Amino acid sequence: MAKKQPKKTKPARPQLGEGVEIPAAGVLVETPITRIIESNFMPYAMSVIVSRALPEIDGFKPAHRKLLYTMYSMGLLKGPRTKSANIVGSTMHLNPHGDAAIYDTMVRMGRGNESLLAPFVDSKGNFGKAYSRDMAYAASRYTEAKLEPICEELFRDIDQNTVDFVPNYDGTTTEPTLLPVTFPTILANNTLGIAVGMACNICSFNLSELCAAAIALMKDPKHDLFTTLPAPDFVGGGQILYDRDELQKIYETGRGSVRVRARWQYQQPENMLEITQLPPTTTIEAVMDKIAELVKAGRIREISAMRDETDLNGLKLAIDLKRGQDPEKVMQKLFRTTPLEDSFACNFNILVGGQPRVMGVREILTEWAAFRTECVRRRTFHELEGKRKRLHLLLGLKAILLDIDKAIRIVRETEEDAEVIPNLMIGFGIDQPQAEFVAEIRLRHLNREYILRRTQETEALENEIARLEKLLSSEAGLRRVIMDELAAVAKKYGQPRRSEILYELPPQQGEETEPALPDYPVTLFFTREGYFKKITPASLRMSGEHKLKEGDEITQRVEAKNDDWLLFFTNKQQVYKCRAADFADTKASVMGEYVPVALGMEPEEAAIAMVVTADYGGHLLFFYQNGKCAKVPLASYATKQNRKKLLGAFSGKAELAALLALPEEAELALRTSAGRLLLVGSAQIPAKATRDTAGVSVLTLKKNQRIQSVVPAAGLELANPHRYRVRTLPAAGAILRSEDTAEQTRLTL
Repeated sequence: MAKKQPKKTKPARPQLGEGVEIPAAGVLVETPITRIIESNFMPYAMSVIVSRALPEIDGFKPAHRKLLYTMYSMGLLKGPRTKSANIVGSTMHLNPHGDAAIYDTMVRMGRGNESLLAPFVDSKGNFGKAYSRDMAYAASRYTEAKLEPICEELFRDIDQNTVDFVPNYDGTTTEPTLLPVTFPTILANNTLGIAVGMACNICSFNLSELCAAAIALMKDPKHDLFTTLPAPDFVGGGQILYDRDELQKIYETGRGSVRVRARWQYQQPENMLEITQLPPTTTIEAVMDKIAELVKAGRIREISAMRDETDLNGLKLAIDLKRGQDPEKVMQKLFRTTPLEDSFACNFNILVGGQPRVMGVREILTEWAAFRTECVRRRTFHELEGKRKRLHLLLGLKAILLDIDKAIRIVRETEEDAEVIPNLMIGFGIDQPQAEFVAEIRLRHLNREYILRRTQETEALENEIARLEKLLSSEAGLRRVIMDELAAVAKKYGQPRRSEILYELPPQQGEETEPALPDYPVTLFFTREGYFKKITPASLRMSGEHKLKEGDEITQRVEAKNDDWLLFFTNKQQVYKCRAADFADTKASVMGEYVPVALGMEPEEAAIAMVVTADYGGHLLFFYQNGKCAKVPLASYATKQNRKKLLGAFSGKAELAALLALPEEAELALRTSAGRLLLVGSAQIPAKATRDTAGVSVLTLKKNQRIQSVVPAAGLELANPHRYRVRTLPAAGAILRSEDTAEQTRLTL
């Protein structure tokens, strides 16, 4: 009986920490951060810059070029439309970044989306709209597309070695590195790209004007671009506010901005504004959201309703106006406060030879002309080589046709097929390509007519070769070919400008002025607790006692106009500005509006004083408990942008004792807690330019003393007012005499 072998057991796997040794474990290796960035981040950044985000001199990013070349290869330049899903699937042979990214690219290039001034995709179906944020495009299985006729200019002579081809990402096919475009597509359409550490934003120009500018620049490098290229042209139209200096900056440096405003019209019977064209930087939803926000905040009171009436006929935003409003003034206000007027920031960052460069329009057109010249030179050389080969073959045929019977005898007497070509070469002194060409001639072509036609073709080829050789040796000749192509493109595909150029702006343009407000007298009331009332004279005469919060009292009563400015100073050294018209007319029988809530003040922020002005004339005097006074011109609070909130309205280094607004110089009575009185002329206090200045010393106070009140001295009945006046400041003032105690109550108010 066989002896049973003991069962083999696998050795137990050692657990981590049980004697397992890991090479270099616990060794700290210091690596400079610069080396990490160079080895890890820089390749990624360069890939995004060169292979994804920035366009090249032919006007396309890699994703655009791969899509268009795929559609060209599918025969969609001449053939019927096909489903977008088929195009997306085929493009993935060149672009492996996913179907969603490819379809997004095709949608933007479609005519239906209205993103490009010169669209390249003839779309059918819902491709969305560039001017709408919420109008989404349909899925690729529902839409169809083909190439627009203008794409003939993108692929002209692409099969004649005009550009280089490289293998695709898996090496199964090839794709062009650039497209041999016959016009400057880089400036014909707007392009936005965000790379790593850089970006590009190229505005579009009218195709006819662009071709004319390129032709003129090739004739004269110092050509004045403004004579042929007056301004950009946007697919959405709008009105360009002409600024020659800014455009000159764009043309020369590639950086700058173009101000564009919406185009509108007024419908008289309906009292309605119609917005039909928008700036390229916004959408109809963004405009509506901003208008709704301003109406809700009370900054726009002229609008009663708003509707998006966009349909198959195009964009239309309808804005209903209240009765009696001036449509021109309303639009000027909307231009200032909404995206209906916006700036297109230009940044012409383009890849040239694999390197990103920021170039102006002049330099871009010069670089494109050099690129196109190389394409034409390569095409001409390719054509020349083909004709030379054809001529070479015909010359061999000509040698044989001189003795056709000899050629027939050689072929007939040759025993092996492989010996036909060598025997013809020996018999007539021709090379192998010529012999193979002759051997392939059909028997029916061995007639006089065929021989004469071939002889005439030889003469034509010799003339054409001479012309092509002359063209290759002439830079001027190559430029002439390019200029002729540009003129043909402009004639065939040129369209009128869509964007209107406003050379002379309306008087209201550029002025941050508020529209005219109803102007009528009002009485303004401000309470210690921060409540505000605006009451008309008629309502005030019919009113009884004021309704106030328990323990509250009116601290200011001002006769003013409805369009006067109100400045509310707060306990956080801030000032909030508004118009009296921003508050509704009310009655004395209501408590009024709580200013911190009405003006959106910060938590725990309270209004402590109100200043009313019509023209920001005069001065503000801030008296502090430490005896100092800051005299600030009221004009310091008037801003060109009409900002509603200003920081640092006054100094916070000491507690504020009183705030007075003086339209002109006056004498003031200062009462201290020590019972002293000082009469000070405001002219004695020097004005300061900064709002938050700490001021100058006016009163000399002892410890624990403070300013009790500051009131105008006019009307005070003092027995000897000279007693309380001084020539120089600061001063301590004089003790209030018994005969002047009748004024004590007034001085403490």
